[in-house]
Amino acid sequence: MEKPTYKDLLDAGVHFGHLKKKWNPKMSPYIFMERKGIHIIDLNRTLDSMERAANAMRALARSGKKILFVATKKQARDIVAQAALSVGMPFVTERWLGGMMTNFSTIRRSVKKMNNIDRMLADGSLTSVTKKERLTLTRERNKLEKVLGGIANLNRLPSAIFIVDIEHEHIALAEAHKLGLRTFGMVDTNSDPNKVDFAIPANDDASKSISIITNYMTEAIRQGLEERKNSKTEKEVAG
Repeated sequence: MEKPTYKDLLDAGVHFGHLKKKWNPKMSPYIFMERKGIHIIDLNRTLDSMERAANAMRALARSGKKILFVATKKQARDIVAQAALSVGMPFVTERWLGGMMTNFSTIRRSVKKMNNIDRMLADGSLTSVTKKERLTLTRERNKLEKVLGGIANLNRLPSAIFIVDIEHEHIALAEAHKLGLRTFGMVDTNSDPNKVDFAIPANDDASKSISIITNYMTEAIRQGLEERKNSKTEKEVAG
């Protein structure tokens, strides 16, 4: 797994924090200096944190656990959705519905409803449905798909959650805490790093920064999945 270098992080602008007046003092161990009123993140700390988080993610994936990716900020949505899809992990990038995890059974019902509409629309036996009804169903399905598409295959609660911008996604984080899930997050200088088990100090506003960190985490998951597959094969051969 190719780890980004200090220079890679620098080029991606991972070190740019928020204005000094917006800072959270709990981030001080991760702040290198202040430049022109902006806090600069210590990239050596970022690299260490990335390593720790990646090792934990790899272990989760290796043991068959699901990690839910959450990023509803415009500049993070596509990056995070693509990354999660590439390793078959669930994701929420549209909006976080309150109770998405704490009220999981209700969410599962909505997913079922979406799947039922899918079946109905695909089923030729729906000839009795008028064009208007079909349109209404299609609209409803698209609305559900937008919000729930990324968790449609999640049959039980994930074991962990990876968040871009823990301030922005505070509801998701609160639900994860309530359920005792392992928490990973990109944490900018305006956030409290103690709110997540694995805080990765980084600029959580720039797409390049979001991309370089999310993709490294995804690589770690991919490795864990490979290891899982290989050990299964070995067991089968041995058995």
